[in-house]
Amino acid sequence: MFESAEIGHAIDDETYEAALPELREALLEAQIDLHEQAGRQIIVLINGIEGAGKGETVKLLSEWMDPRLIEVRTFDQQTDEELAHPPAWRYWRQLPAKGRMGIFFGNWYSQMLQGRVHGRFKDAVLDQAISGAERLEKMLCDEGALIFKFWFHLSKKQMKLRLKTLKDDPLHSWRISPLDWQ
Repeated sequence: MFESAEIGHAIDDETYEAALPELREALLEAQIDLHEQAGRQIIVLINGIEGAGKGETVKLLSEWMDPRLIEVRTFDQQTDEELAHPPAWRYWRQLPAKGRMGIFFGNWYSQMLQGRVHGRFKDAVLDQAISGAERLEKMLCDEGALIFKFWFHLSKKQMKLRLKTLKDDPLHSWRISPLDWQ
């Protein structure tokens, strides 16, 4: 399904290094403008395949932008307290204030993606989860939030290579689970 996401574009290191200062400055200026307007919250949803560079990208954003205005949130297994509330509750509590940016790993799409991929969700449950996500996003956008969604993808070949590299590195092997190999 995601093979079409492989666009095959690349730039050489020299071109990248030449463009980098201008891009970093433009990104920082955009962040400052949004903060000064203080009317919008920025919500960045990060999803994708393990080893595709999600963490590295967020690290770069934190270096390139003003980290005082960025809140990075990670969501793993739901707690008992979270399970006792509506599904969106765990995310709603972590939303950034207006004028700030929230980067969400393990956001409201993660559970439905994992449930679908691993066969835990039937179509009706998936449809209900998607409907809930759409309602949450509409409510946020109606309040002025900007939502950016990013999917990080790798080819199967590249994914296996990166997983093996992570598995063989004692500092990063903890990041790999048996599900990542499926």
